[in-house]
Amino acid sequence: MKPPVTATTAMTTMTTTDIRLVVLDMAGTTVADGGLVERAFDAAARELGVEPGTDDHAEKLDHVRATMGESKISVFRHLFGDEDRAQHANAAFEKAYGELVDGGLIAPVPGAREAVEELAADGRTVVLSTGFARVTQDAILGALGWRGLVPLTLCPADAGGRGRPYPDMVLEAFLRTKAADTVHQVAVVGDTSYDVLSGIRAGAGLVAGVRTGAHGDDAFREAGATHVLDSVADLPALLRGAG
Repeated sequence: MKPPVTATTAMTTMTTTDIRLVVLDMAGTTVADGGLVERAFDAAARELGVEPGTDDHAEKLDHVRATMGESKISVFRHLFGDEDRAQHANAAFEKAYGELVDGGLIAPVPGAREAVEELAADGRTVVLSTGFARVTQDAILGALGWRGLVPLTLCPADAGGRGRPYPDMVLEAFLRTKAADTVHQVAVVGDTSYDVLSGIRAGAGLVAGVRTGAHGDDAFREAGATHVLDSVADLPALLRGAG
């Protein structure tokens, strides 16, 4: 019988097949939103008097692109300074994004749902996490028909308000599901360096970047990714030890 993995031996004995809990990002990782983040940002920026075509708009949009994966309210706090303006921008962004989702402008990343189902069939617990607010996350899940697909979905508010790159959502998934005995049995997968950083800071045993979203290989490696995958669809085979 294989001995139990302990905190002191996990890093030297853990393999991909030991992963029990998988925390997956949504937009860009399991969900293809076709640039809706930028379109929703335009709506939020207009509400605060930032017009497309201006230098101010271009600078703010560059920051939004660079911080894909980070909690959206944190992004708006950086862009607009005081809390009232940040909250106003965030509310406008979430409203615009939700309307775009309701309009059918969203789809799964090819093979994503099948990957989630394969992971569950292999006995692993899957959690979906996001930097969006709960109302937006629920709209996405509803639009895709994914309600009930996984046992737990998380947004920053579910983890005390801190989103990525903090480790809080990963650790919240670990504590709530009780699917793993140690954080080294957790895999974190996302399309941004912020996803990777959250996994590294949580102590996850496998932290993978996927090439279907905002960031690329260099950003993933710089953030500390243990793996880079073409798509989340490749994850089940990796965790079975095939990659």
